[in-house]
Amino acid sequence: MVERPATAAVLVLHGGRETGTAPPPPGPLNLPGVRMRPFVRALERAARPREDGAEVLVRQVRYAHRGWNGARADAYRDAVAALDALGEEAGDVPVVLLGHSMGARAALRAAGHPLVRSVVGLAPWCPPGDPVTQLADRDVVLVHSTRDRTTSPQASQSLTARARRAGARTCMVTVRGGDHAMLRRAPAWHRVATDLVTGLLGLGPLPGPVAVALALPSTAEAVEGTVDLDLLRAERPGTAPPARSQ
Repeated sequence: MVERPATAAVLVLHGGRETGTAPPPPGPLNLPGVRMRPFVRALERAARPREDGAEVLVRQVRYAHRGWNGARADAYRDAVAALDALGEEAGDVPVVLLGHSMGARAALRAAGHPLVRSVVGLAPWCPPGDPVTQLADRDVVLVHSTRDRTTSPQASQSLTARARRAGARTCMVTVRGGDHAMLRRAPAWHRVATDLVTGLLGLGPLPGPVAVALALPSTAEAVEGTVDLDLLRAERPGTAPPARSQ
């Protein structure tokens, strides 16, 4: 079989800790990594070679350290290194970053990398002082449980507004009854993440309310770009506007 060149890629970033310079534990002991395995499998199924020639790589970031570690921002540095390696492997292909918690923070910080087109953050860690200028001209969709007690859904919503004013196209999807670990309503988390990533890559329809939110002007309030996950699930297949091409 002739291997076809990649036309796009997804880079997955699992969560971690606020501090911790030791490396993540191996295999099943690395619970943040384990939580992302269903997402990786779902994306790999969705990214199988298609008749139209689309070939999407799915790769994961390997952290050198367990924590963010303040100004060191270790997870961010690892994300940039992984993007550089992905560029060497696949060339100048559009990349969507999919991160959870600390991994979402790293994805948001690394979004200024020239390969990155979009970021999907799951239960992201969004400290108020984090920069947003690197998100200009990117699509940013944050998915957050309304009951999250580990990271703040209010901070995520605020970031979408700040990033929109900085030139990003943003949306926040709220998950009623979810949790930070994405164990409650797990199938819904997996489905929406896959739909968002494939939609942002132009490989399928982007949920209609998300597409509307991404098209809002820079002056829009945070609440205007916030949609409920159950609204997305209530849509009938095929009714969403087509995704923008990359």
